[in-house]
Amino acid sequence: MYDTNNIFAKIIRGEIPSSKVYEDGYIIAINDINPVAPIHILVIPKGGYRNFDEFSQKARPEELTHYFRKISDIAKSQGAEEYRIVSNNGSSSGQTIFHFHTHIIAGASFSKLI
Repeated sequence: MYDTNNIFAKIIRGEIPSSKVYEDGYIIAINDINPVAPIHILVIPKGGYRNFDEFSQKARPEELTHYFRKISDIAKSQGAEEYRIVSNNGSSSGQTIFHFHTHIIAGASFSKLI
């Protein structure tokens, strides 16, 4: 069950401050508070989806399309022409906040997959 009190839900509702880089009716994008690279942005859908599985199966087609198209726009608006995108699905994959989100990571060289 989706936890409406997770940190991303609170950020979306404006209850917790964040460093926004983009927002519209479907998504919010914020700078990660613990960046692993010079550019580290979290793209978060405003709908209550716990993980990638829920988002991919339950989001409306326009939500899905908008989300993935905006990732590229957001990355480029922050100066990232080359970047990595990461989404974890479940605790064993490293997901710690159970509201689906995608990391845009750029500004450093990555030679390994992980």
